[in-house]
Amino acid sequence: MTMLRDLSIYWSMLHILIVFILLFRPRFDRKKTVLITGICMGVLMLLNGGLLAVAGFEVLGNVFLITCTVPSLILFYVLSADRNFKFFFSFCLADTSCLWIMAVTNLLDYFLGGGQYMVMFVSRLIAFPLVEYLIWRYLRKPYLELQEGVQKGWGIFSGMTMLYYVLLAVTVQYPTNIVNRLEDIFQCVLILLLMLLNYATIFTSLYRQLLLYRKQQSERILLEQKNLLKAQLENQQRIRRMKHDMKGYSATLLGLLAEGKTKEALVYLKGVETEMDTLEGAFCANPYINAVFVQYSGKLEELGAEYTMNIQAGEAELPYMELCQILSNGLENACDALEKLEIEKREASVEMKYNRQYLIIQIKNRCREDLCVERGNIPTTDKAEPGHGFGLPTIQTAAGRIGGDMMCYTEEGNFVLEVMVSLAVLRERMKQI
Repeated sequence: MTMLRDLSIYWSMLHILIVFILLFRPRFDRKKTVLITGICMGVLMLLNGGLLAVAGFEVLGNVFLITCTVPSLILFYVLSADRNFKFFFSFCLADTSCLWIMAVTNLLDYFLGGGQYMVMFVSRLIAFPLVEYLIWRYLRKPYLELQEGVQKGWGIFSGMTMLYYVLLAVTVQYPTNIVNRLEDIFQCVLILLLMLLNYATIFTSLYRQLLLYRKQQSERILLEQKNLLKAQLENQQRIRRMKHDMKGYSATLLGLLAEGKTKEALVYLKGVETEMDTLEGAFCANPYINAVFVQYSGKLEELGAEYTMNIQAGEAELPYMELCQILSNGLENACDALEKLEIEKREASVEMKYNRQYLIIQIKNRCREDLCVERGNIPTTDKAEPGHGFGLPTIQTAAGRIGGDMMCYTEEGNFVLEVMVSLAVLRERMKQI
C-alpha cells in the first residue's frame, strides 16, 4: 500500500506547483513560463522521487525543505514579476495551503483509514483539484488585481505565512511524522485550526485593501472625467468668445476695405493673426484628447517648464476614454516630478504619432538625479497621502484594455513613459463601441 502513499506525494508536489502558478504574476509570457517551469520542476520532482524510492518517506520528509522548497523558491523568484514581499507571500501561501491539506489528509488516513494510505490518496485526489477550482473561480482575479494595485503592507503578511509554513513543517515532520507521535497530535490539530483563522484574518484584510484600492481607482477616474468635462467647457467658452470676436474683426476689416484702406486692413489682419496665436490652440481634432493637452499645457506653463508637444495623431476616431486616462495620468506624473525640481531644470516633451501599424505615445520629463528605473519595472510612489500611487498602474490597465503595452524607464536624467497600441486592435475596439 506504500505505492498509494508515494503516488499521493507526487500528486501533492504537482499541485503545489499548480496552486502557485495560479497566484503569482510571471515576468515572461505564458508559453515561456510554462516551458521553463515544466522542465525545471519536472527534474526536481524526479530527483525527489528518486530520493523517496532510495531513502524512504521519513528521510524525504526531513529534508524536503532543502530538496524541494528552496529550489522551487529560487526558480519562481527568477520567473516572478514581483521581486519583493508580494512574491514571498504568494509562495508561502501556496506552499502552506498545500502542506495544510497534506497534514489533514495524513491525519484522516491514520484515524479513518487505519494507516493504509487509501483515505490519504483519495482525499488528496479530490482536495487539490477542488482547491484549485476555488482559487481559479473566486480568488485568482481579485488577488492579481490586488498585487497590481497595492504596493505596501505585504511584509507583515509574508512574515506570518513564512512563520506558519516553518511551524507546520516542523510540527508535522520533525523529528518523525506526526502519526508516529501521538502525544503531539492535539498540538498539531490546534495549529491547523489556528492557521485557518489566521488565513481568514489575512484574506479579510486583503479584501478590505482591495475594496479601498477599487474605491480610490473609481475616485481617480471620476476626477479625470471631471477635469475632462471642465476642459471641454472651457474649450466651448473659448470658441464662443472667438466667434464673438470674429464678428468684431470682420466688421472692422469690412470698414477698412470699404474706405479703400488696404494697407491698414493687412496690418490689422496680421494683428488678429498674432492674437489668435496667443490663444490656447488645438493640438488634435479629437476634442477629448485635445482637452487633456490643453489642460496640461496650461499646468506646464504655470510651472515655468519648457515643453514641446508633437501630436500627429488624434484625427481619426479613437477610444478616447482609455487614451485620456493614459495621457492625463502620464502628464500628471510629469507635472508632479517637475514641481520638485528647480525651475531651470523643468523640461518635458510629449509625442503622439502613428508608426507603421502602431500608435506611439511617449511622455518624457526631467526627474530627480537619484531616480533609477529599469525597463520592465514600475516604480512605487513616495507619497504617503491616500490617493497616490495609482498613476502608472492605471496607465498600464488602460493600455491593456485597448491591446497596448506600457514601459517606463529612466535615461540621461529623464523619466520616459512609452505606450504602444496596435492600430488593428484600435480599429476593432472602435467597431465594438
